[in-house]
Amino acid sequence: QVQLVESGGGLVQPGESLRLSCIASRSIFSGNTMAWYRQAPGKRVREWVATITDGGSTRYEDSVKGRFTIFRDNANNTVYLQMNDLKPEDTALFYCNAPRLLSAGQVHWGQGTQVTVSS
Repeated sequence: QVQLVESGGGLVQPGESLRLSCIASRSIFSGNTMAWYRQAPGKRVREWVATITDGGSTRYEDSVKGRFTIFRDNANNTVYLQMNDLKPEDTALFYCNAPRLLSAGQVHWGQGTQVTVSS
């Protein structure tokens, strides 16, 4: 079954850290660029957060540069998002996906993992 399972979210205070994990089916993960997205409360659109290619090259949305790190474990079909110095504006439902497959309509979204940053 083709799927994505995100985990690792939670309620933290500003300045704290979380590490998100996303286990993907091999058909999604293998050889594909993977990305993290988030959907903030009240917003209808998921925004892109970070991308990592199969070879390990990374890109980040400007607001998370220097705070978030995306990395992957190719042997275990898992992509991670290490989030440091979290801010209230990072509060969102976080998802992972494969951009190429998403654009082609070949993959669905997972259930996401909720990150809430509040004092």
